[in-house]
Amino acid sequence: MANYKYHILICGGTGCHASQSAQIKINFEQLIVEKNLTDDVQIVETGCFGFCEKGPIVKMLPDNTFYTQVKPEDCKEIIEEHIIKGRKVERLLYLDPTSQEHKADSKHMGFYKKQLRIALRNCGFINPENIDEYIARDGYKALATVLEQNDPQATIDIIKKSGLRGRGGGGFPTGLKWEICSKNNADQKYMICNADEGDPGAFMDRSILEGDPHTIIEAMIIGGFCIGATKGLIYIRAEYPLAIHRLQVALEQAREYGLLGKNLFGTDFDFDIELRYGAGAFVCGEETALIHSMEGLRGEPTFKPPFPAQEGYLKKPSNVNNVETFANIPVIINKGWEWFSSIGTEKSKGTKVFALAGQINNVGLIEVPMGITLREVIYEIGGGIKGGKKFKAVQTGGPSGGCLTEKFLDTPIDYDNLIAAGSMMGSGGMIVMDETSCMVSVAKFYLEFTVEESCGKCSPCRIGNKRLHEILEKITQGKGTMEDLDSLRNLAQVIKDTALCGLGQTSPNPVLSTIDNFWDEYVAHVVDKKCPAGQCKALKKYIIDPEKCIGCTACARVCPTNAITGTVKMPHEINQELCIKCGSCYEKCKFNAISIK
Repeated sequence: MANYKYHILICGGTGCHASQSAQIKINFEQLIVEKNLTDDVQIVETGCFGFCEKGPIVKMLPDNTFYTQVKPEDCKEIIEEHIIKGRKVERLLYLDPTSQEHKADSKHMGFYKKQLRIALRNCGFINPENIDEYIARDGYKALATVLEQNDPQATIDIIKKSGLRGRGGGGFPTGLKWEICSKNNADQKYMICNADEGDPGAFMDRSILEGDPHTIIEAMIIGGFCIGATKGLIYIRAEYPLAIHRLQVALEQAREYGLLGKNLFGTDFDFDIELRYGAGAFVCGEETALIHSMEGLRGEPTFKPPFPAQEGYLKKPSNVNNVETFANIPVIINKGWEWFSSIGTEKSKGTKVFALAGQINNVGLIEVPMGITLREVIYEIGGGIKGGKKFKAVQTGGPSGGCLTEKFLDTPIDYDNLIAAGSMMGSGGMIVMDETSCMVSVAKFYLEFTVEESCGKCSPCRIGNKRLHEILEKITQGKGTMEDLDSLRNLAQVIKDTALCGLGQTSPNPVLSTIDNFWDEYVAHVVDKKCPAGQCKALKKYIIDPEKCIGCTACARVCPTNAITGTVKMPHEINQELCIKCGSCYEKCKFNAISIK
């Protein structure tokens, strides 16, 4: 890299790929050839920079200029102005919404200021398809250290002392999990990576695999050495083609470099990794269901014990960790458990990656120290609520989590605090909602997802969640009763107490948390037959104000059911029996004469 004067880093994550980042790379490559700059400029496609709201992102080195929302047609201007003339293209720099000043360096952006990237340390910095770039950033150094020391228990002790807990949702101590598996003797053991990320709005693990696949490979080898496994399996959704491609490339490179296969680093330790593909079943994120799916069986959870550490894949001792958990391992080995445990809170060490989405200005992938508050994440990193609207709730933990209100904004984010607040960490989805969100509909949305994704093995989940969804549907249709609200709470609690696996046990959380925090909204749906947020279609009523209506007939012309009547230049009326509440009239009216009641 020292031979080049300039390096152009292009975000190559799935989000930016969808916004033509591949074409941006092609354009840059063509331009440097045309301008005879091939000896001076290197084009690098990296992993996700995280700031998805402003993608595609192009970063210029060595001056660290950060260009946002770059289009393929902008490449020529960047080459001519930035590379040839040495002048920044100001219109492509990030515009701070508060100060209205352009920020050329990502270090000065509110989105990045409070982040601490450990699991995401290489994403946006290296070419994920070039093993040399990973090695240049201490890649495989931790593996070399572990194999040189040749003391599996000592490495396990380091992970235990670090305080690392599983980032997939359960939060079980990682070192302890490895130790339990290491003590179970067998002729074959398996180190398994759970890359079956299926929460709505979640893209943490996928981004790590797309941006830094070698860190997962290195961590799995270390884990395999510690537990006595010689085989690794990565269970990944077939619907993540970019992550799969980069994993395949990384695995081939690791084998070429002797980092996978026989006698690693000249030792007698053998280890190799295979990919196994999932078909998009959310329940297969649960470790026993995942194992059954890899065995070619139906992806259903089983009652524990026996735990996978005792009897897992092919009835052999197996250890399952998710992608983000593995991404922390090499750093802990390289920097020491003391360093890692100094970050975070007493019981939740290190950082957590979140997929920040919803009605928030800065949508993207963030990594923050445990203990940071929801307020800091939403208003400082996230840039506040879109359109200046009022914050209403934040959903953490995906379908298994709960909706937290304004009173929880100063809650430090860690495993225990979120559970105490009625939600959970989960794998890291964080969806922000504003005042226009109907919380009854939000609960119904998550129940729809759970009902669809339930494996159906146990009655509480298969039948109970369906009944919960039916009651919520009844309420949003304006047909609910106060008795239904009692039934919701009682049934939700029964499901939590009796479901077989984590999916069923946590599925009522969105219902219970919205009932607890938005009781008045439920009552309004049941008693007043109104949706305060105006989102429930069956409870909407479009009304024309005769004092504002000038009789332009625009609303009548777009009404698909001819529910609007009136003569030209005279106030119109809406026949509520014919109105299907499509909203076409509301959108068409230029005089604000139509309101939603």
